[in-house]
Amino acid sequence: MITKHNLALATVALTALSLAGCGSQGGGSRDQVRAVGSSTVYPFAKAVAEQLAKSDASIKSPIIESTGTGAGMKLFCAGVGPQHPDIEDASRRMKKSEFEDCQKNGVKEIVEIQVGLDGVAFAEGKNGPGMALTPEDVYKALAKNPYGKPNTAKTWKDVNPALADEPILVYGPPSTSGTRDALKELILTKGCDANPEMKALKDSDKDKHDAICGEVREDGAYVDAGENDNLIVQKIEANPKAIGIFGFSYLEENSDKLKGLTMSGIVPTYQSIADFSYPGARPLYIYVKKAHLKAIPGLQAYVTEWSKAWGKGGTLAKLGMVVAPEDVLAKSAKAVSDLPVLDGAELK
Repeated sequence: MITKHNLALATVALTALSLAGCGSQGGGSRDQVRAVGSSTVYPFAKAVAEQLAKSDASIKSPIIESTGTGAGMKLFCAGVGPQHPDIEDASRRMKKSEFEDCQKNGVKEIVEIQVGLDGVAFAEGKNGPGMALTPEDVYKALAKNPYGKPNTAKTWKDVNPALADEPILVYGPPSTSGTRDALKELILTKGCDANPEMKALKDSDKDKHDAICGEVREDGAYVDAGENDNLIVQKIEANPKAIGIFGFSYLEENSDKLKGLTMSGIVPTYQSIADFSYPGARPLYIYVKKAHLKAIPGLQAYVTEWSKAWGKGGTLAKLGMVVAPEDVLAKSAKAVSDLPVLDGAELK
């Protein structure tokens, strides 16, 4: 007689077998950690991987792939087994729809760990005009249909008479990127909702509100620069009339070539992101597949290594990551040791 208990044991056994017997391409077991996801988190994840490889020669250095947060979530949530990634690096929180995809595909136990903070930075070359922007300016410049009408703005002066009479040319992240999601949530939607009608639309027709407030124009004023944030740095360094959008750490790393633009009068700095006074401040996460922890060599050690690197004066702070507040770090350290399973109730 098949009982629920026997069925549960059989499921666990099959999962273990699939983890042990399937390789990253379908044959042979995988002997190193694989992480996918955010281009913003990528340099930090890479640094933690290198730190682990130096501290323990018996562990192969983890494979870190920059796929973008959204594309990484799809890979992460596709299933359990070595053909699927162990970790998702994310520059925004997991969406409820992504959590549901994970559940549907058997990725039942996910551990969420906040590893630090970052900001959606707007920057230009050292010789740029030094524009002072607001979320409303950015929305009017970049929205496909600002306030429901096609975008006809050609210059920044068209958007706001106080801004430079220069063509709108912005290099930014693609739709698969968590930075693009953060741009939409933290900047574009705030600029859109400065209009009372748009704010009211949020309650009466959420889908229409999301489209009007979040869709980015496709006529060449906004250029999707892919998941390579260093390419955006090169583009705006070469063109003083262009603006780039990327994670704050890339601005920090290239401060000799670029300057950050103010948003609502606030300069993107370590301190303004740490205290969330900068409008584009956001948390960074890693998501860990609990079913892989014992099956994939080095996974537990790699997750633990993050907690050794994210404090003040640590490896990640030196690379430009903004250290999270003490209470957040304490909660994250507890998540590393206790590995609590995300229940999805708080996700949006």
